[in-house]
Amino acid sequence: MEWFTAPEYWMSRLVFQRALAGVYLFAFLTAALQFRPLMGERGMLPVPRFTARVPFRRAPSLFHWHYSDRFFAVCAWTGCAVSVALLAGLDGYLPLWGAMLLWLVPWALYLSIVNVGQTWYGFGWESLLLETGFLAVFLGNDEVAPPIVVLFLLRWILFRVEFGAGLIKMRGDPCWRKLTCLHHHHETQPMPGPLSWFFHHLPGPLHKVEVAANHVTQLIIPFLLFTPQPIATAAASLMILTQLWLVLSGNFSWLNWITIVLAVPALELPADPPAVPDAPLWYVVVVLAVGAFLLFLSHRPVLNMLSRRQIMNRSFDPLHLVNTYGAFGSVSRIRYEVVVEGTLDDVPREDSEWREYEFKGKPGDPRHWPRQFAPYHLRLDWMMWFAALSPGYAGAWFGAMVERLLENDRATLRLLRRSPFPPDQPPRYVRARLFRYRYTSWRELRETGACWERTYVREYLPPTRLATVAQRS
Repeated sequence: MEWFTAPEYWMSRLVFQRALAGVYLFAFLTAALQFRPLMGERGMLPVPRFTARVPFRRAPSLFHWHYSDRFFAVCAWTGCAVSVALLAGLDGYLPLWGAMLLWLVPWALYLSIVNVGQTWYGFGWESLLLETGFLAVFLGNDEVAPPIVVLFLLRWILFRVEFGAGLIKMRGDPCWRKLTCLHHHHETQPMPGPLSWFFHHLPGPLHKVEVAANHVTQLIIPFLLFTPQPIATAAASLMILTQLWLVLSGNFSWLNWITIVLAVPALELPADPPAVPDAPLWYVVVVLAVGAFLLFLSHRPVLNMLSRRQIMNRSFDPLHLVNTYGAFGSVSRIRYEVVVEGTLDDVPREDSEWREYEFKGKPGDPRHWPRQFAPYHLRLDWMMWFAALSPGYAGAWFGAMVERLLENDRATLRLLRRSPFPPDQPPRYVRARLFRYRYTSWRELRETGACWERTYVREYLPPTRLATVAQRS
């Protein structure tokens, strides 16, 4: 069975598995701490309402059989516990079949969450974690050397992530071909990080070098993943460095981290692998069958990459086994933000005392410097960025959010950085206004201490009270 395994990747597998368990932990922690106000029984997009209209075959999930907020919490915290166990290496103490079942648990639990997550879980890194997590089930433990088929398929995912992202950029916004997208991107990205202001103020020629280097990393380097060592290691290392640069420049949830994790199996890390017996026949048959099936499913993302109408971040099957990826095919030139405010006045007027709600990650008060949250994912903050692009992105949940704010709903307020109203005194009216935001200059930063400057654009939602929200819903 020497043809089936690659013992020299023993250490690479170990690092990959522990790092993937860490990403799983952040994903389940995000779900456990945020699900109630987003999609709980009284959430903005309740799971029971979704499962009532979408059949199991279209969105397989445990929650089709039973849903309660308590059951969801049990599933999410169980996912956290299993992730910690895998992070600690429990799979290495189990027989091969037991380790595979243990890795199957977080995949099945997270699939159940993603498939009922609706808008809140419509991001490409959800499918990326599921596709990677499914392959991790078949990577084996200390009883067998890493199977070559699974190592190849992990590189195949990384190839599609990088090459698909490169293609969507070249086919999309002309600024990628002109090398000028980074003149805007650091300012208009969904959730800036603590260093994004400084990245934005880098010299224009350096921004062009960044874009050119990105094109090389995404359009040329991915092919080197399938070359002999040490070229494949060099290619994967370059991808890791690029992703670390992106980690510094913004808050992209765990997208960059899962991409780094995917690059690890392509690294030939120094190790002295222990002697292990040949892989059992049943394991060889299962791995080969799964590999052949996944390669067959891969024709759909390949056709998508070859198409001039390439789409980003789409799952072709309800289990998210093989997907297509891509990001920032277009780059906004202007940043808009929805600012949500409330008042205690019985009759709302323009000169009323309107108090602003502060979100954790999205820009609000111009003096509040962005914080680092990734790989933790602030789902409401991300969707507020989409809501500012177009009200169509917020139609399904924005009214419900306003209703919860008018009720001083404690679960919803936990998603925010600060509510301007005491718990026993909810606002009488809530409104939303659209502002244009731009980074301040070095001089403005020194004079005002503010990293943002904002300008009122228009009304986004007129003053609304509970009766008005109820009528609309």
